[in-house]
Amino acid sequence: MTPLDASVTRPLEGGASFPLRNRLRRVIWGITWLILARFTPPQMHVWRAAILRMFGARIGAGARVHGSAQIWLPAYLELGANALIGPGVRLYNQGRITVGARSVISQRAHLCASTHALDDPDFQLVLRPIIIGSECWVAAEAFVGPGVTMHDRSVLAARAALFEDAESAGVYRGNPAVKVKARKLP
Repeated sequence: MTPLDASVTRPLEGGASFPLRNRLRRVIWGITWLILARFTPPQMHVWRAAILRMFGARIGAGARVHGSAQIWLPAYLELGANALIGPGVRLYNQGRITVGARSVISQRAHLCASTHALDDPDFQLVLRPIIIGSECWVAAEAFVGPGVTMHDRSVLAARAALFEDAESAGVYRGNPAVKVKARKLP
């Protein structure tokens, strides 16, 4: 979904960034998640995955999403097999977010797949997809910014903020996150 032209809709003056259809889908989605998934026991991952699929998410076998996760719109979400979205994770997926197989997004992490055109006086919304490769780990309360790719097996430490791509098997920490070492897996 492409955002509306900010020079026409004037979001800084209260105008919409997305078409009415998109906004209605998000309202229906939010109500559905609240009623059918938000307060379900942690073991009900299959149920929550089914609800996400009903709203257009592509969910791999064995992927788990906790009920307290906040997802802007499932149609822009793809989870690989056995991926885990932990408690309180915020997936602000105005742009597409892809999480690879066996990757873990830990509690209260925040992935934001949009930004604004800084040199535009109308502050145009810009969608910038996030790609988390396979066997990655985004630790507790970390932030992954718009347009970032975390290549396979990379790690973002707790409370770190990643604004540039992460190398395969790299371990990153800090704000802004910097590579501190290579991950050693068998």
